[in-house]
Amino acid sequence: MFPRLFQIGNFYLPTYGVLVATGVLLGLWISVRNSEKQGINGDDAWNLGIFMVLAGIVGAKILYVINDWSSYSHNWREIFSISTLQAGGVFSGGLLGALAIGAWYMHKHHMPPLRTVDASAPGLAFGHVLGRFGCFAAGCCYGKPTDHFWGVTFHNPLANLVSDTPLGVRIEPTQLIEAAAEFFNFVLLMWLLKRKKFDGQVFATFIMLYGVERFFIEFLRGDEGRGVVFGGLMSGTQLISICLVIGGGIIWWLKSGTPSVEPSLRPQKTGS
Repeated sequence: MFPRLFQIGNFYLPTYGVLVATGVLLGLWISVRNSEKQGINGDDAWNLGIFMVLAGIVGAKILYVINDWSSYSHNWREIFSISTLQAGGVFSGGLLGALAIGAWYMHKHHMPPLRTVDASAPGLAFGHVLGRFGCFAAGCCYGKPTDHFWGVTFHNPLANLVSDTPLGVRIEPTQLIEAAAEFFNFVLLMWLLKRKKFDGQVFATFIMLYGVERFFIEFLRGDEGRGVVFGGLMSGTQLISICLVIGGGIIWWLKSGTPSVEPSLRPQKTGS
């Protein structure tokens, strides 16, 4: 729709990058504020968020390359090309990468893991909302052709050049659908954070909701790059979505009988 905010000569500012960066910063800010309300040191929350963002970017790119390995296996240098860097990546890969590094950081700095991810979940959902608006602006993560009245049509040749977005064809607005789903998640998670019955409830709710939403949105996606499993029965992202739902269910099952500790009773680190 609008891949570049503005261009001066050969320099241009990509809309996708601006919206993703804005989403990251606002998501981090929300996560830190929530963490402090949960009795978690704000500096630790900031550092954790930065590490998870970096890991998320790398994880999203890695899964993107893995899913499209047939395109890269004959020319591995293309992995480090501008076109690959401009591609958004696969969010589920970013989520897994962020969780892996987050688990390491929380263990190293003795942060309460479930309470911390509870505080971070709403910020992650909100950041993803802006990220999907960025996808819509760039034309990536597009949907299949449709006759529905809500379909959208891309005309900007830059979208086709960077993301192979079909031009002049009415397609499903999968980016906006996922943005709407994530905004619903954000509102619900912020409401639940103040009312949770056990540590891990907010995060478990988030990954279960997102897993279900993303599983069904995958049926509307028309772009390549998420791989297939079980002989084409489902995409790699759908398999990860199922794992997220199962993981959230396990957290809920194991922790639902353990009451959450009031923030006022939790020791906080003092600044140096």
